Amino acid sequence: MKTTINAYLTFSGKCKEAMTFYKSIIGGDLQIQTIGESPMADKMPPQLKEHILHSTLTKGDMVLMGSDMVSEDGLMKGNNVSMALSCSTEEEILTCYQKLAVDGVANHPLENTFWGAIFGDLTDKYGNHWILNYTRP
Repeated sequence: MKTTINAYLTFSGKCKEAMTFYKSIIGGDLQIQTIGESPMADKMPPQLKEHILHSTLTKGDMVLMGSDMVSEDGLMKGNNVSMALSCSTEEEILTCYQKLAVDGVANHPLENTFWGAIFGDLTDKYGNHWILNYTRP
């Protein structure tokens, strides 16, 4: 797997609508997982079960990702569009996370996930939001 960066859009309850709209324009394959369909379902309030945990619109090499998962601060400049860094090794994700977090905010420290990856997010010293993921082979 090669290292890539893709846009990751965050919505507040409008992810499915927006991603379906983008698919109608761009075409491609749209995959959507609701919070209610995920292992997180029991930990979330009932009103959020239909919100989108993760979506991916893929067409050729183009990948656009989206979610309704908004921080407690709500949507604002700096967290409505994220850079999604998909790393190719465990060493790479650890190094990138550590260096991007310098003088920034480690919002979600790296951890092992239910989807078989190491995942975390942070806000860098310039106020930009990064989502890092390494999927184990």
